[in-house]
Amino acid sequence: MKYTYPKIELHLHLDGSIRPETVWELYQKEGLVENGMDYETFTREVAVLEPCQDVNDCLTKFDLPLKIMQDAEYITRITKELVCDLAEQGVVYGEIRFAPQLHTQKGLTQREAIEAVLKGKEEGLKEHPEIGIGIILCCMSIGLETLNKEENLETVRLAKEYLGKGVNAIDLAGAEGIVPLRNFHYIFDLARELEIPFTCHGGDSQDCETVRDAMDFGAVRIGHGHAVYESPELCQRALQKGITFEICPTSNIRCRSRESYAAHPVKKLLDMGIRVTINTDNMTIFNVTLDEEYDHCLNDMGFTEADILKMLGYAAEAAFLPEEEKAKLVEKIKTYQK
Repeated sequence: MKYTYPKIELHLHLDGSIRPETVWELYQKEGLVENGMDYETFTREVAVLEPCQDVNDCLTKFDLPLKIMQDAEYITRITKELVCDLAEQGVVYGEIRFAPQLHTQKGLTQREAIEAVLKGKEEGLKEHPEIGIGIILCCMSIGLETLNKEENLETVRLAKEYLGKGVNAIDLAGAEGIVPLRNFHYIFDLARELEIPFTCHGGDSQDCETVRDAMDFGAVRIGHGHAVYESPELCQRALQKGITFEICPTSNIRCRSRESYAAHPVKKLLDMGIRVTINTDNMTIFNVTLDEEYDHCLNDMGFTEADILKMLGYAAEAAFLPEEEKAKLVEKIKTYQK
């Protein structure tokens, strides 16, 4: 169903949300399509349509789009198209996140990758000035916290340089459970020192201790984080600190971190008063839009339309925006509610 809510998307990965036809076109252009592979087979390779083994298994799906996201021109085009897609879906504000260090395999620098994304953002906004777009730079967990420490610190420093110039915040994404989340404290130590807003992936396929780690870092937003439900103590802490959780229902089910929509605890968290939001995570990889997530919320998860609007209000209040811009976004939700 097409909903007229002023939609807000806080948790959306660029490399997981490329138009399938664009990936196919660029793969053909670069001569990367395997012999005998047709478009339908190819698009299945980039999507998780059935539950996979776990979150880390799902991460392998990013390999295919990342192969053609090593060129600044392509990165700009892909970003512009995503901005346009969000606007056409009725999203009034979206935050697109990506990891600059993943786009340096063929000679681009992190700075050049950021510039390419920011150019695509501006091109998209010229066509759709009605939407607001923020960019979040992701640091990466790829194994031992020391493996890419310098690359992660470079991402944080660049975030400071571009803060207020198109970049809104940083994040830590990537593989879970290889080393404790707390081992990446150096990222958030520097972010606090440089006064950079941040969110952090945690509490998805891993237990609630990763939510505790993210809270200990000082995160005011946590990506996924639904494992907080397993700890009354952490739920109380989240309530007291007003922490916002970026919940992605379809992603959680396809990655087997939750058994089903009905079994997902997000409605229970909302009823506790915890600030939860609904997001897609990766529109292409999980073949889902916000409208479809709202369908699941209303038909499979026990939410009401009033709940959806309450969560949109939480999303507006949690957006990484200057206070004046945030107030306008909050007002859009309030006006719709009236």
